[in-house]
Amino acid sequence: RIYYNQNFFDYPLRPFNVLFGLGLGNSLFFFLSYLKAQIFPYRLEQTFEQWVSNRFGKRLYNTFFKTYTEKVWGIPCSEISADWAAQRIKGLSLFIAVKNAVIKQNTKNKNAVIRTLVDAFDYPKRGPGMMWEAIADIVREKGGQIRLGAEAERILWKNNEVNAMEIKADGQIELVQGSHFISSMPIRELIQKFDPAVPGEVLKAATSLDYRDFLTVALIINKRDLFPDNWIYIHDPAVKVGRIQNFKNWSPHMVPDPNKTCVGLEYFCFEGDELWSMPDQELIELGKTELDILDMVRPSDVEDGVVVRMPKAYPVYDHRYRESLQTIRQFLSRVDNLQVVGRNGMHKYNNQDHSMLTAMMAVENILGAHHDLWKVNEEQEYHEDISAESSERAALDRLLGGALARMDKLGFATALGSVSGLLIFLATILLILKGSQTVGPNLQLLSQYLFGYTVTVKGAFIGMAYSFSWGFLFGWLFAYLRNLFIAFFIYRVKRKAELLKFRDFLDHF
Repeated sequence: RIYYNQNFFDYPLRPFNVLFGLGLGNSLFFFLSYLKAQIFPYRLEQTFEQWVSNRFGKRLYNTFFKTYTEKVWGIPCSEISADWAAQRIKGLSLFIAVKNAVIKQNTKNKNAVIRTLVDAFDYPKRGPGMMWEAIADIVREKGGQIRLGAEAERILWKNNEVNAMEIKADGQIELVQGSHFISSMPIRELIQKFDPAVPGEVLKAATSLDYRDFLTVALIINKRDLFPDNWIYIHDPAVKVGRIQNFKNWSPHMVPDPNKTCVGLEYFCFEGDELWSMPDQELIELGKTELDILDMVRPSDVEDGVVVRMPKAYPVYDHRYRESLQTIRQFLSRVDNLQVVGRNGMHKYNNQDHSMLTAMMAVENILGAHHDLWKVNEEQEYHEDISAESSERAALDRLLGGALARMDKLGFATALGSVSGLLIFLATILLILKGSQTVGPNLQLLSQYLFGYTVTVKGAFIGMAYSFSWGFLFGWLFAYLRNLFIAFFIYRVKRKAELLKFRDFLDHF
């Protein structure tokens, strides 16, 4: 959930939760602000502030986005590139968020949800580290080596190829040679370690890339349960903590004593600043104090704590990063046997699954494939880029398009209206010609629903006009609903096909 103004708000959004939490007046102003953004949007979306305001309205941006985002990045939202929002909140707007909230109250469909709104997923019982421990075992079983604590000191290259890497391990310098290299180290450091040095403009571009650092204050709480969330986003400017994780709610196996709880208070900072340099015990006391301010945990219930620092956790998307990264990419494209992967390796805010995918595709490239790693997570469905069966996708589109073609709303409405109007006209004219005394009164009942209608020539035209109008309206509505349901069905079929294709890709590793 989101913690704001001493209230908790569900995420993904739940309309009544927002309404009661903010009040009817505030909710109305949010909606009016959203309408204003749709009528008078920012013409250029260069910053995070402009991108979010265009999709949610200025008022909602100031309430739920500005404080937290600036707490995370340490710079004004007006200096954060719109690229970050476009990548992290892709496909989402206020309308879609509210629609998802309403639909999810009435359906169990989990596959047709924008990734930003996903609220359920699988989790290793003792955390993601289990994956890397298992992979490390596989590497060693197959004769590979994993050198922990070995820092890359120099990257030796010549004639557009990396020849070797100088590493430092246990105080000793060692030369490691190879035919192919994959780097996940921060791309700024990678460029700075090239020997001989890279061209000046490339080195300058690398130096201009910034990172946001991060630390977690993990506190052991002498309570069985605290709150039901996996994590809570703290949008309150009164405290420095940005997010609170409840490790026990990720998995009960994460906390060995079932009578206790462990929470992680996440602080965003810059390496070397006041928060980063604060002694561990002071950070633990800060965490206890802020939990008390938020009325979540009393300081006396905290038994112990530990601090974990993570440098360069987030690549910063500022106004200059795009140009700098493009310069570096152009240089790296000429180094034939080096690939960069992962969040820091590509200075790209990828999720863990995207980072894993870039590494897997890099290995396939060594084996002869030609994947463009930079395209991962550029598209809304990033795994479409790894599919070589574009002809199969086209065939699926043709099959679905032919069997379930969209209905022309205007054409169908006009046709139904014309047929309805013509039937009433002909029936009326036929009665006039026959001069029937028994059927006429029955048809005359239409005058109760069609104002001005009579079984006369004039009435025939009036009846035709009414029937055409109602037939047109119902025809257009039917075609619209039919197209909506068909589009949803096609989306589900394509989505399942893409997921199966992606699963097949993963299965062969």
